[in-house]
Amino acid sequence: MQLSKKATLLAIGLMVASLAGCASGNTVGNPAGKAKSTLDKLTITHVTSPLNVPSIIQKDKNMFAEEFKKHGKDIAVEYAEITSGADQTQALASGDIDVLYAVGGTSVVLAAANDADIKVLNMYSRSPEAFSLYSKDAAITSAESLRGKTIAGPVGTNLHQLLVAYLKEANMTIEDVNYVNMSIPDAKAALDGGSIDAALLAGPTAYKAKEQGYHMVTNGKGLTDAVIAVAVREDFYNKHKEDLDIFVDAQENIIAYINSNHDEAMATVATELDLDLEAVEEMFAQYDFNTEITEDDHKAFQNIADFMYETEMIEEKLDTETLFLESAN
Repeated sequence: MQLSKKATLLAIGLMVASLAGCASGNTVGNPAGKAKSTLDKLTITHVTSPLNVPSIIQKDKNMFAEEFKKHGKDIAVEYAEITSGADQTQALASGDIDVLYAVGGTSVVLAAANDADIKVLNMYSRSPEAFSLYSKDAAITSAESLRGKTIAGPVGTNLHQLLVAYLKEANMTIEDVNYVNMSIPDAKAALDGGSIDAALLAGPTAYKAKEQGYHMVTNGKGLTDAVIAVAVREDFYNKHKEDLDIFVDAQENIIAYINSNHDEAMATVATELDLDLEAVEEMFAQYDFNTEITEDDHKAFQNIADFMYETEMIEEKLDTETLFLESAN
């Protein structure tokens, strides 16, 4: 039997409505009615050192992927263990990484100064007291006593900023010391071997120096804010804002879990980093893992940019307010 023209139009209309319902995610296979994400995977950096507790606990509990599932999104979370800040920002720019989950403020500023698309999504940590200058010479007790000494540490980092700020207290500059660019482990080894006078250390290496009876000349309190951020490309954020909002919710849940399950979390971190529980507890107390961007964080990023300009690591002054996503201000 042939359908009338009116009946045919009605049937077509019902079919279109049905297809539209499927496209919006309102199907039997998606009872929550959630829109299916355009993402099938999210690639983030996974850096555990010096004491990145949220990263360790998150991966152990698979908390990002679980949070996506709660919102009806089937997004796999993949990890890239990239420890170099420069390599991290390069991977973000190339699209190999979607989220830098723990990147130093200096790396963010340097990338932005080189016109990379990089924005601060929120904060990862602040830990000025976790960054230190150690020596085996107990006579080195002030900035002035460092004059002419050989000091090793990584250039363009929170530790470098700490040293510059400390020397400034005695009206000195980096030119008044012999500053050697070394990774933290290499600086510690050089200090152990006696080939340098002082080493810029952080996290477990600083703790080990203390346990060995080395002399702490200063830590970063009042000298560097030691801000670590979570960063994304702005184009990625604009395209996947809903997914990143869930990511941010998961970050808050991670911190809440750590606070509610402190002993278990510390034990997990101790195992992961092969440290004594006592060492983890002592270092953990030096960290602020609040993810909210504060006014002090805004100032800290500007301080970093000014430091990098003054030390000629960037060629032009940078207004770091441009680093923050509009919704994060």
